[in-house]
Amino acid sequence: MSGVWVFKNGVVRLVENPGADSLQGSNAKRKVLVHTPTNEVITSYAVLERKLSSLGWERYYDDPDLLQFHKRSTVHLISLPKDFNKFKSMHMFDIVVKNRNIFEVRDM
Repeated sequence: MSGVWVFKNGVVRLVENPGADSLQGSNAKRKVLVHTPTNEVITSYAVLERKLSSLGWERYYDDPDLLQFHKRSTVHLISLPKDFNKFKSMHMFDIVVKNRNIFEVRDM
C-alpha cells in the first residue's frame, strides 16, 4: 500500500494516490477486489454479499447510508458506502484484512 497519511479532525487515514481525482485518461490503475478461491472479481454488492454470507457475515440494516456486515464470532464490522461506485480500495483492504486468504486486491 502506498499513499499519504492524512490527519484531519482527529482521524488518521491513508489517502492512496493523492491528486488522482484530477487525473484524466486511462493512466490511473484501478483496483478490484477478487474472491481468491474462485478467482472472481467482485462486480457488485450482491456478489459481495453472497460471498460474505457464505463466510458467516450477517448484514446490518441500522444505517440507511451504509452497507454493514458483522460476524458473530468476532468484533469486526465491515462498513461500505451504499453506492457501489464509491467502493474504494480502502474498503477492499478492510475486507481483505478481516477475511485473510479469501479476498485480495489487485490492480486492473
